[in-house]
Amino acid sequence: MSESRLLLVDRPAPGVERLTLNRPEKRNALSNALRGELLAALQRADGDDAVRVSIVRGAGPCFSSGYDLKSDLGSDQPYFTAKVGMQWARHVGEGWMSLWDLAKPVIAQIHGYAMAGGLELAGACDLAYAASDAALSHPVLRFAGLPDFAWFPVFLAPRHAMELHLTGRVYSGEEAARIGLINQAFPADELEQRVLAIAQTIAETPPAVVTVNKRYVYSALEARGGRSVIRNGADLQAGPHLQGVQRSAAELSAQIKAAQQKK
Repeated sequence: MSESRLLLVDRPAPGVERLTLNRPEKRNALSNALRGELLAALQRADGDDAVRVSIVRGAGPCFSSGYDLKSDLGSDQPYFTAKVGMQWARHVGEGWMSLWDLAKPVIAQIHGYAMAGGLELAGACDLAYAASDAALSHPVLRFAGLPDFAWFPVFLAPRHAMELHLTGRVYSGEEAARIGLINQAFPADELEQRVLAIAQTIAETPPAVVTVNKRYVYSALEARGGRSVIRNGADLQAGPHLQGVQRSAAELSAQIKAAQQKK
């Protein structure tokens, strides 16, 4: 196992690399440093012939509570993003969509809760599996408009995307699987074993075949304008029609912190 302060890396089976978000005391809040390490690790794995699929999970009681609003997310960003639209939303959106361009699949393994930016990370992964009793939500939808990585209408049926956007409801793992927010839900005590089995199936498939299949699915997403829809979300958030309802950064942080403390 390779360890850093923020990210643990191990290989639990041949061809499978597992990345563990390692800020359990912060509920794996996504700081710029953690996002940078995660993206760099996935890019390294993509060029490593010994790795055929990656799993992303969280240490401690949950997958991730979202972006680390107590840190300065506007500084020391891990990659350049042009200042168009809402810069932060465009920045994280471009970063998460870069996972789609990797040759090798990335699997999200969700336990506890995936909230806000944590749910956005799950959407960036090619496959997502959760514990049946997990809680998936995006409370920011009720506080400040659109999510930063606005992937829900791209992947969900319009009725389900509309309900998520307008109510900000919390979905159990089972409910999330039923509407397509994730692939499948498993009993919590089986989650790790079941996800690893899925990863091993992928690892046993010829890499060129996996890459072609992944690219083909994303070509359909591209044909439907998926990236454009997500990028438009960043532009809409910067529009004057939302300025009257935007909260200050401090107020938004307080709202999300209160939601997290209820978990």
